[in-house]
Amino acid sequence: MVRSAAATVEEYLGELAPERREAIEAVRGVVLHNLPDGYDEAMNWGMISWEVPLERYPDTYNKQPLMYAALASQKNYMSLYLMGVYTDGDDKTWFEARFKASGKKLNMGKSCVRFKKVDDLPMELIAETIASTPVDEYISRYEAARKK
Repeated sequence: MVRSAAATVEEYLGELAPERREAIEAVRGVVLHNLPDGYDEAMNWGMISWEVPLERYPDTYNKQPLMYAALASQKNYMSLYLMGVYTDGDDKTWFEARFKASGKKLNMGKSCVRFKKVDDLPMELIAETIASTPVDEYISRYEAARKK
């Protein structure tokens, strides 16, 4: 599955093969357990996303909720999108160094951490990363980036 048309997270999970569903549910559980207050879970962009609701912050460039993180099952791997890491160079450097120090191999694009199984991820680092940026700080980073 590359992009889902599922309307709900439960529907999305139901579309996945059992081994993918188990991995996605494990990562989702870590995100939900560590997600700061103010972010909402939704289906957006064909994947599970955690975002700043438009009611809280409607002034986005594309009139869509401001995505903080997302989780998707792609054709050849699964992806965890960490926009909080992407929006801050110091956070990205910190994340990459901590990931490599975990002994696990980092396969990352600009915000997308690709993995084939849950064991590919240092889950404590994922938890810490998700918990690290309160909504107000994330909105401030977004606004600062738009001014550049």
